[in-house]
Amino acid sequence: MDRLTEMEAFATVVDQGGFTDAAKKMGISKSAVSKHVSSLEARLGARLLNRTTRRVSPTEIGLAYYDRARRVLNDAGEADALVTSMQSAPSGLLRISVNTDFGVNHLSPVLGKFLQDFPEVNVNMVLNNRYVELISEGFDMAIRVGEMEDSSLRARKIAETTRRMVGSPAYFQKYGRPMRIDDLNEHKLLHYSSQSSGNVWKVPAPSGEVRQVRTAGWLSVNDGQSLLNAAIAGLGIAYLPSFLYADAMEQGLVEDAIPDLPQDVQGIYAVYPPGRFTQPKVRAFIDFLVTAFNEKGPDNW
Repeated sequence: MDRLTEMEAFATVVDQGGFTDAAKKMGISKSAVSKHVSSLEARLGARLLNRTTRRVSPTEIGLAYYDRARRVLNDAGEADALVTSMQSAPSGLLRISVNTDFGVNHLSPVLGKFLQDFPEVNVNMVLNNRYVELISEGFDMAIRVGEMEDSSLRARKIAETTRRMVGSPAYFQKYGRPMRIDDLNEHKLLHYSSQSSGNVWKVPAPSGEVRQVRTAGWLSVNDGQSLLNAAIAGLGIAYLPSFLYADAMEQGLVEDAIPDLPQDVQGIYAVYPPGRFTQPKVRAFIDFLVTAFNEKGPDNW
């Protein structure tokens, strides 16, 4: 007889507490269940079940065998589900959390192409500038920029960006241009108010160390586009990712405040909960993103 069938029959008897209910659960006759269990006991040379007229319970050996058998059966079930999942077409609701700046400027413009390619998938994209807990808040995945804070999540890099301090030509003409990091203490800075570190910039120095700029800002706001607009208007210097300032810099609306500083290159990642296999809708969307942004970054946005 099939070894897995024997194990399944035995484990189901233990789960259901008897042969009759196990037979109903498996959709076979009670005699067939009994035959599978007897064959298993004969092959192992051990009694796995205590049988009385009123109840069935595992022996000490049977209980130990049950724990291992249940694990094997669960793994076999997951293997079957994996094959089925990988062959099925992506479908269902896909909930995505994404940084507002990246979502508005880069994800939204390409989202239509994904929906056309996968018409059975419905997307719910939530734009915010806070760290979300994927599992507890019901998200399938998120797009995150920079270092991964949660190492338990699976991540795939979809692009790179670089961060620079930028200001308008009018600002530099009026207030002068900083020549080194320490000169920022004399300038008007524009800060993200949603950063956990507060009004602190972590800037790579030519020496290789990372300097912390703690100068109080003239303006704090929880939106990168608003900071860019303020920089363009000449209100100060903002520390922004290239996917946000690239067009403005190309048009000459902003300039690099200290061009000689090393690039602060950061990854842009698709992150999703851990598991033995990835849902088709999540896998399809991540593959789509990798293709959509394969020619982007760090400065090419």
